[in-house]
Amino acid sequence: MPLCTQTVHQLHSQLKNREITSTQIVASVFDRIKQVDDKIGGYITLTEESAFEAATAVDQRFERGEDLAKLAGIPIAIKDVICTHGIRTTCGSKILGNFVPPYDATVMKKLKLQGAITIGKTNMDEFAMGSSTENSAFQPTRNPWNLETIPGGSSGGSAAVVSADTAILSLGSDTGGSIRQPAALCGNVGMKPTYGRVSRFGLIAFASSLDQIGPFTKDVEDCAIALNALCGHDIMDSTSAQVDVPNFEQSLINDLQGLKIGLPSEYFVEGIDPEVETAVHQAIAKLEELGATIHNISMPHTEYAIATYYIIAPAEASANLARYDGVRFGYRAEEAENLTSMYKQSRSQGFGEEVKRRIMLGTYSLSSGYYDAYYLKAQQTRTLIKQDFDQAFKTVDLIVTPTSPTPAFKLGDRTADPLQMYLSDILTAPSSLAGMPGISIPCGLTKNRLPIGLQLLAPPFEEGKLLQAAYTFEQNTDHHLHRPEL
Repeated sequence: MPLCTQTVHQLHSQLKNREITSTQIVASVFDRIKQVDDKIGGYITLTEESAFEAATAVDQRFERGEDLAKLAGIPIAIKDVICTHGIRTTCGSKILGNFVPPYDATVMKKLKLQGAITIGKTNMDEFAMGSSTENSAFQPTRNPWNLETIPGGSSGGSAAVVSADTAILSLGSDTGGSIRQPAALCGNVGMKPTYGRVSRFGLIAFASSLDQIGPFTKDVEDCAIALNALCGHDIMDSTSAQVDVPNFEQSLINDLQGLKIGLPSEYFVEGIDPEVETAVHQAIAKLEELGATIHNISMPHTEYAIATYYIIAPAEASANLARYDGVRFGYRAEEAENLTSMYKQSRSQGFGEEVKRRIMLGTYSLSSGYYDAYYLKAQQTRTLIKQDFDQAFKTVDLIVTPTSPTPAFKLGDRTADPLQMYLSDILTAPSSLAGMPGISIPCGLTKNRLPIGLQLLAPPFEEGKLLQAAYTFEQNTDHHLHRPEL
């Protein structure tokens, strides 16, 4: 079994027993990258030389008999929206095409303390704006399960590299579903932690009240290991929550007895693919068989979530992206005649079409004549959506839904219709607006062998419950063992 195909916990056990070295794992991953990444386009930047240097250092520590963390010596891919000291960080955009951060994001510092090895930066929709990873300024990313289809977005590169075995695990960011949706479409585990659970310091902002970093992994146990490393309060992030971080591996209990799971009728809307609906209902029946009780619930404001999200997120993006003006860093138009011309040309040439569309939408929503009608109304609706969740969690422990209304669609199918593309987030955006944690796990394949994802949602800071339910489902099914045939 090639090392690149194994999980973190499998590799850690072998490293600990000196059966393998970190250098061998890194070599296996880079060999795989050279074999398949040309077809997938999962990476923007690779850091082969520094990865081998870091692996050698970890191997020396193992030889000395040091007791190292479970991520020590493990090759990890990083979404290109997370700042990495000395490594180009582009956000998938021309405007940051040559930006090299002078500091590490907090999550990078945490991974380095664990001894994890960065192997590269993954492709993404520009500034995390998209649901298909077709909006990158560098290349589209293709789904390893079918190279004619999209991997989801905006963290499509991070999802694709885990499925293709060109990384052992990866980090993504989730604003309206950008971890969970690609995880579902690429057949891996993707977790969006509670807003504030993981530091956003060094995460280049799209929508500051929504963005959250989380992992893509090959199974649920690896997800727990990653969360242990990533979570915790950070004084550098004013939105970081001061709550205790449990040992998430202790939640890996194969038992659902007494667990109450809510099934919201509003999430099985018109337009859900029949194969997705069938697979999800089969998964729900399995959860029931394993001891959970299923309760029909209503979340009446779900229908307003997409409209609400696409007012709030672009409004925040409009403010956050105002800093990219060609003055201090990033792309600068050369032919500008004066300062105003430089601003205009740098931004119009540096940003892609989708980013410009959202900046304009956001600026419009925030303008004096429309602030009350759009932005303020959206914030009020956001409160109602959160209240739906609060109400539901008074009677149930978790909520179960499909992750994505469809399997992966073909590249180019929705690029001409932004509204159709936005509907890809219809099942993930509500919990993002409410700041709730969510996980997507594989629950089946279509007749064309495209993955289908099951979404579980929990109250704030109850990631442990998600992990227990996901782990129990995984231990009693084989969906997570299916691999693409590249």
